[in-house]
Amino acid sequence: MTLSVIGAGFGRTGTLSLKFALETLGYDKCYHMMELRHHPDHQALWSAAHQGEPMNWDALFKGYQATVDWPSCNLWESLADTYPEAKVILSLRDPEKWYDSVMNTIYASSSERLHSADPVNQASGQWAMDIIWNRLFDGRMEDRQHVIDVFNRHNDAVIQKVPASRLLVFEATHGWQGLCPFLDKPIPEDPYPRVNSTEDFRSIWHKQPSD
Repeated sequence: MTLSVIGAGFGRTGTLSLKFALETLGYDKCYHMMELRHHPDHQALWSAAHQGEPMNWDALFKGYQATVDWPSCNLWESLADTYPEAKVILSLRDPEKWYDSVMNTIYASSSERLHSADPVNQASGQWAMDIIWNRLFDGRMEDRQHVIDVFNRHNDAVIQKVPASRLLVFEATHGWQGLCPFLDKPIPEDPYPRVNSTEDFRSIWHKQPSD
């Protein structure tokens, strides 16, 4: 099995809804940060990958046909080169709303875990800091404009580097009508998934061992 869809969009751009949408369309399964609950051993692999070590992507993604969200979106370019037939989806969101959502959900959760008295939670929080917040945003998460600039530069780089025929720039509001034609899939009868709002995040993710 090989990856057919690579999500290049940062977390909190509708990536969990996109995961469920892709699985509904037959891309079973789709990798997402939440998959680390099932594969805690992958944390070390992702750390190595972000340090530039050679990766056996086929082994890491065994059983998966698509990937979205962190930690894979950081390495979208390497994945796109490894899987040249895969299509790339750049999930987007209004930058200001995206920043607010990040600060109220995944960054807050990472910080909480980092300062937990539980060593397991501490390690999980440190991993998220190393992979996302410190690596991508220079540890300057309180600097709103800096974080938004990083977000915008990332999105611009994807748009500039991926051939238009291979890339879908997608927002959750586009729904099935925006997604299915790009993937050559029929539009399902069920509504496009709408999950993982800030309220959803607080009720679901705080129960999990990793962000």
